[in-house]
Order: sequence, then C-alpha cells, then structure tokens
Amino acid sequence: MSASAAAFRRPSNWKEQAPEPLPGTLTFASQSSLPKLPVPKLEDTLGRFKESLKPIAWTEEEFKAAAQKVDEFGAGKGKELHERLLKHDQGTKHWLENWWDDGAYLGYRDSVRLSDATCHENFQLRAPRSLSMSPTTVHGFDVPTPGKYASPAERAAGIARAAMIFRQKLKQGLIKPEGTKDAPMCMDTYRWMFDCCRIPGPEGLDWSVSYAKPGDLGDSGHIIVIRKNRVWKIDACKDGKILSTADFTRQLQHIYDNSAQEYPGVGVLTASNRDVWAKDFIELTSSPVNAEILKDIHSSAFVISLEDSEPNDPIHHSRALWHGDIKDGVPVGLRNRWVDKPVQFVVFDNAYAGIMGEHSVMDGTPTARMCDDILDWLDAPTFDHGAPLTSSETVPVPLDWDVSPATSQAIARADVAARELAESQDLTYHLTSYGKDAIKQFGVSPDSWAQMIIQLAYRRLIGSEKRNGGTYEAATTRRFFKGRTEAIRVVSSESDAWVASMDDSKISAEERKALFDAATKKHITLAKAAGQGQGVDRHLFGMKKLLRDGEEMPAVFTDPVVARSSYWILSTSAVFSKHFPVYGWGEVVPDGFGVAYMTGFNDRLQYTITSRKEMPNARFIEEIAKAAEDIYELHAEITKAKSKL
Repeated sequence: MSASAAAFRRPSNWKEQAPEPLPGTLTFASQSSLPKLPVPKLEDTLGRFKESLKPIAWTEEEFKAAAQKVDEFGAGKGKELHERLLKHDQGTKHWLENWWDDGAYLGYRDSVRLSDATCHENFQLRAPRSLSMSPTTVHGFDVPTPGKYASPAERAAGIARAAMIFRQKLKQGLIKPEGTKDAPMCMDTYRWMFDCCRIPGPEGLDWSVSYAKPGDLGDSGHIIVIRKNRVWKIDACKDGKILSTADFTRQLQHIYDNSAQEYPGVGVLTASNRDVWAKDFIELTSSPVNAEILKDIHSSAFVISLEDSEPNDPIHHSRALWHGDIKDGVPVGLRNRWVDKPVQFVVFDNAYAGIMGEHSVMDGTPTARMCDDILDWLDAPTFDHGAPLTSSETVPVPLDWDVSPATSQAIARADVAARELAESQDLTYHLTSYGKDAIKQFGVSPDSWAQMIIQLAYRRLIGSEKRNGGTYEAATTRRFFKGRTEAIRVVSSESDAWVASMDDSKISAEERKALFDAATKKHITLAKAAGQGQGVDRHLFGMKKLLRDGEEMPAVFTDPVVARSSYWILSTSAVFSKHFPVYGWGEVVPDGFGVAYMTGFNDRLQYTITSRKEMPNARFIEEIAKAAEDIYELHAEITKAKSKL
C-alpha cells in the first residue's frame, strides 16, 4: 500500500466519534433500559430454517438432503459455533453490530448509488454486481400544488430551516422517541443522521466520520448546497439562532442566480465502485484546497442538491431522485450529488423535491421519520419561519475544486460508469384502487395482504418455472439496544399453497380464502418472530463469522437449497409517510426485483418495482395490479356470500 493510502486507514474507534445520546432526555430516555439483541436458541433457529427451505427446494429429495445437512450442523459444528457466539455476546453490548456494519454495508465495494442494502444481506454475504446491495434509499416529497411556492429556492429554504430545527431538537433530546404499543425503539443510530459522512476506504472497508460535538445544542453549523456541480457553503445559524426561511430563501436564490455555467462534476466520483472512489478520493485530497472542501462537506449538517430537472410524474420523480437525469449521455444528476451523505435533500426546478440517504450506519426508518416531522411542520400554518437574521451582504461561499488532470480523467470514467448503471435500470409504479381501510374491513393485516399480492404476482410472472430464490422483507429489531433489521423469509409452504389455489378452477372461493388466511397467519408469525430477534439469517451469519482459520466450512452453508433460500429474487420492504408519493431502491440480484410498497394510505396501496432492463418489469407490475384485484374480489365474494346467510 502506498504511503498516501496508508494515511487513510480506518480508525479502529471510528464509531465512537459520534457523541453518545444525551441520557435522561425525552428522545433517549429508554436507551439504558433497552434489552440486548438476543442470541436465539440453536434448535429454534434451525427449526425455522428447515421450514423455510421446504418451499424453496425444487424436489422432495433436494429438501431432504438440505434438511439432513441442517440436522447434522445442529448436532455437530453448529453447537460449537453457537457456544462461541454466546461467549462473544457476553463481551459486547450488541453481538452483531460490528460484523453487520462491515459485512452488510461498509465492506461492499460496488456503487452506493441506485440500490439498497438495508435489508438484503444474508449469512452468505454473496458478492453483488454493480448496482446491487448499496445502502441508499430515496423518498419523494409531496407534489407541490400550483402556486404553493414562488420558486424552488423557497421550497428548499423551508426544508433547510425545518431540518435544522429537527437537528436542534434531536441534539437537545426533545424529539419524541419512536416506539410501538408494546415497547420503545432504540434511537441510537440517530447519532449518524447529521454532521457526518461515509468515507471510501482504500483497504476494502469504508467507515463514517462524525463532526458532531458533545454538548452541542444545535445552535451552530453549516449546510452544503450543490448547483450545476458547484459546491456552496451556507452558515445555517447566526448568534445561536437558526436562519429564517427568508434568510435561507435569499441565500439559495443567490446560488440560483450565480450558477449559469456548469462546473466540474466531482460529485459523480462518489457514485463509483468504492475501491475506485477510494483511489480517486486520495488523489482529490492531495490538494489542500480540496481537503478543506471535503471537510466542509463531511461536517455539514446535510446537503441540498438543486437540480434543473422538472419531473412531473411518479416514474420521472422516482428516477430523478434515484439517479438523476441523463442528458446527452452525461449523468447530470449524479454529478450534482454527494451520495455518501446520510441526508441529502434534492429540489428540482419545478419545486418537486425529495431525499436521498446513504444509511450504512443508520437505517432508512429514522430518515423517513425525520422527513415526516419536517414536512408536517411545514404544512402547519403555525410553523415558525423565524425572523430574518442576515442582510443582503451575507451570501453563500462558493467552494471550487482544484481539479487535477487525474481527477478530470476520473470524472470522465465515473460519468460513463454512472450512465451505464442508470441506463441499465427499469422502474414501474402502481397504485391500487383500494387501501388499508378496505383491507382492515376484511380483517386482514395490510402488510400480509401486500406481501401476498407480491407472491401471487411473481408466481404468475414465472409460470411453471422453478423458483430461483427467496423473498426478503425487512423487520426492524429496534426494540433492542442498537437493533437494526432481521430478515422475514416470506416464502412459506402456506403461501405457496394459497398461490396455487388462485389459478386452480377446481378450488372454491371458500377454500381459497381458508388458504389465504393460513398464509397470512404464517406471515404474521414469521414477522413477529423476526422483530423479536428470532429470525434465521442473522443468527446463522453470526455463527459463520466465528469459524476459525483452517476450519472446514460446514456442508449446510454450501447446500444449493440453502444458497437459493437467501438469494433474494424479491427484495421487499415497506415504510409509510403520507408525504411520500414515491420511494424505492434497486434490485439486489441481477435476475431479481426491488419491491418498495406502502400500505398506510386509506384509499390505495403503492408499489414501485425496480429491476434490470432485461427483466420483465412491465409484466410484473401488471401482475401486481391483477393480483391486487383478484385478492380483493375473493374477499368481496366471501363477504357477500356471508351477508346472504
């Protein structure tokens, strides 16, 4: 390794840089009482594991062979690895945290743009192609009504002030903590929302750097704004007060007014393969000017990207957020971003807006909650836009890169890679004609209903072909200290039985309904277990991590059914905000689909499907639409029949 690369080695204590949450405050009141993430009983995990393999196996013989390997593992090496895991757990606050940070996120070297790793890692940690497994999700904000904003600067300004207020409240511990009716949720990863950034590691492992200070009350700080690829710095506070919306509007308008020309698209480097970006990062920082700009970006509260695209439909809105526009073969959107930031707002010239967030050390749910809060505040007539604090003499500071010939060449290469990635992707979108109100009237969990739509649609899509992988749904484990996610293995024997019944003319509606009820009941059981830390994948991952050099890989980990079961053909997850008309991420395997959905609207379900262009994406969304109607009609038929009795 060169001396320059050695200077960028990851600090062993990098995660300690973000100050610990304030104890005893409203936001973090429950942190000290949260239980540790449990290590499940070995026999429980292996029982669930075998059950999940049955619908994945292509033949009974294949299943029996896999099941035998699971049993042999449980009676042999598995016991030893489980005991090692229990011992490891005793010496940590969270037995999975460090392994998960690196194995699921920071060790992946493909682009952190266009896809998502929040919920798609497994105990095999299969290497992804470019465009897969990267921890970035996008959420589109409410479509602006005509005349609501006088300019895009005005919308960006409101977002900037509201986000700074959220940051201030968070630092002071005044944000209401998240939780369910049963338990509070861990708020630890909120430490990695503001004032921080991911760093590309030249030794194959990235890390995040935080500039947050212990005791900071959120009454200082700056934001970074990018327009036409030029970086600008705005001091977001003055004399201990957050700038008013009018202050932000004036300074943002100054940026618009002084951005007639394009500047070097350095931001596109952040969308490259991580090893490529690490080399380019070292070259970039060799200039003292650039090193200071990078520090300003990394330490900024957040980034706002001002883009000249004008999306006006859900597909364009989604893609403009996901990877930005491609113009004349140039990825103008990604040139104007810094995709390593956990919070990056994007505002388009027609005042459409959204957020793009890198969340390797902070899952997407805290970001969604932050957006929900700030958009609620901005919608309220009582929102405090503040009194002006600055004069016209206070203007943003442009930060212009020192672009060497090597960096110019790197930008050209990154442009090509980014364009090819973006152009390789397909995206479709569907809203059903009914929502959670109708589903609940039928007495069904909206999430289970939505998942059954996906299962039925996919089987119809592939017809009689054998299933090449499983379905992943993310379950949060934030009821535990530093909990993040667990995999819900959605495919079950019960769901397969119901799916088969829907296109079997010999099976009555009553029988189909009974099979549907069994499938959704099973899904709820699996989801609850995963949320309680009683899944399959994280436990197996932990045991595999404790294999020592020279020890033989247990046969169970190389079994084809086992491999297939964690090859996530369908990577699915749901969040909800009434402010998100679009959201999503990319597929995680080349022949798979990313399925982002929402079940929280009263009058509609929302699906966004992503895939490579060679996949039958358009057919899949058509099958989603048909499956949604068929399930509704099944329940309506049963309800009507009961009403006549």
